[in-house]
Amino acid sequence: MENPALGEVFAHAPATTEQRLDEVLDEASRAHPLWAALPPADRRRYLLACREAMLSAADRIAELLTREQGKPLRHAQAEVRLSADWFAHTAALELEPEPLARESGARITLERVPHGVVAAIAPSNYPVLLAVCKIAPALLAGNTVVLKPSPVTPLASLLMGEVLGKVLPDGTFRVVNGEASLGSRLTGHPAVRLVSFTGSIATGRAIAQQAAADLKRVVLELGGNDPAIVLPDADVETTARRLFDRAMVNSGQFCAAVKRVYVPRERSQAYAEALGALARSAVLGDGLDPATELGPLVSREQLTRVSALVDNAVRAGARLVAGGRAAPRPGHFYLPTVVTGLPEGTALEAEEQFGPVIPVIGYDDPATVVARVNASPYGLGCSLWGDPERADTLARSLDCGTVWTNTHGELRHDVPFGGHRHSGIGVEYGHWGLLEYTQIKIHHPAPREGLAPRAGDQESS
Repeated sequence: MENPALGEVFAHAPATTEQRLDEVLDEASRAHPLWAALPPADRRRYLLACREAMLSAADRIAELLTREQGKPLRHAQAEVRLSADWFAHTAALELEPEPLARESGARITLERVPHGVVAAIAPSNYPVLLAVCKIAPALLAGNTVVLKPSPVTPLASLLMGEVLGKVLPDGTFRVVNGEASLGSRLTGHPAVRLVSFTGSIATGRAIAQQAAADLKRVVLELGGNDPAIVLPDADVETTARRLFDRAMVNSGQFCAAVKRVYVPRERSQAYAEALGALARSAVLGDGLDPATELGPLVSREQLTRVSALVDNAVRAGARLVAGGRAAPRPGHFYLPTVVTGLPEGTALEAEEQFGPVIPVIGYDDPATVVARVNASPYGLGCSLWGDPERADTLARSLDCGTVWTNTHGELRHDVPFGGHRHSGIGVEYGHWGLLEYTQIKIHHPAPREGLAPRAGDQESS
């Protein structure tokens, strides 16, 4: 595995063979009935034990995470602590049976039951947290889980698998590692009944097509190209600072980061210069260095893609305000970049770049911007900056999963998160995310003895 801050191999991860994957899925299938039969209170206790196990290994997991992913160590530590707490947050959720009918002769109840074996596939940007956001609710619902991390960042997940394996029953949770071909074999395996995936639209579409052949359920969080719409009354300096911070989260490698900024045309130069000054002052470096504010991109492939998007925009007529090239140092660093004057339809505006780049785009009418945003295939999130009342009015017209006002990308364990259009299917987090890992079962017992059957109850001939 490569340290993206150095561009050097520092470790090797064991690859799961196809035979071993079949064995793991067989173990998960055999473990499922026993796990599902446990009282919910017992499963909650196991989740709380997972929290304690994660906390006891937090330093080891976080250091591995920084070395393989590149983020500052303090951010990796926060990710691992939040992941541990996610087990506790999930353990507090309820899945009680729901009475549907209680009239004479009917005692119909809706129950939420597990699917069986869940394949969880996590991305490289938050490999520990986004895995736990799948593992915890799947386990609480009574499923067993096989996790496949990104082949770029498997080490922290493999260590997490060892740690959690010491507190969970055999076969309940396993981690496998390999390239895309292993992921395809996992998601297509007949033992798997639900696939939960976070990643690209192209891979999500392939998983959905594959799942359709076996009628598997899917939960797909496919990222976004989140816009921020700045209203005319917003203060330039304050808003620019907040926008920069929300765009540069994890060096821009965050599905709900600000990816493009729309500002009133007459103030576009002021916003571009304010954001450019912040970009030029940001401190890039190895995540193990406490002074580092922004780490590298996770891979050379991602560095190449971000570079190409910016280069193509400049060739099309866009103007660089700051950055615009790879940093002159080892590793996969791209300078924090601000670009303005993009011709409409430029790929840097239309596609999710997933890097430390902020396109600043002028507009004349907020309603036109809303229509432009809604025309995108992405529909994960959007933010509005300025007067809250005016923002609330515009928010009703936005077609996306989450609309924030005067902030962006604020995610909570108790609030569902998901996208519209190509940004995904289903939601994660909280009670609503837990329901994705269940299926409905109706308990419709026979009428009580002595009651006459109702019309329609008799078998037709």
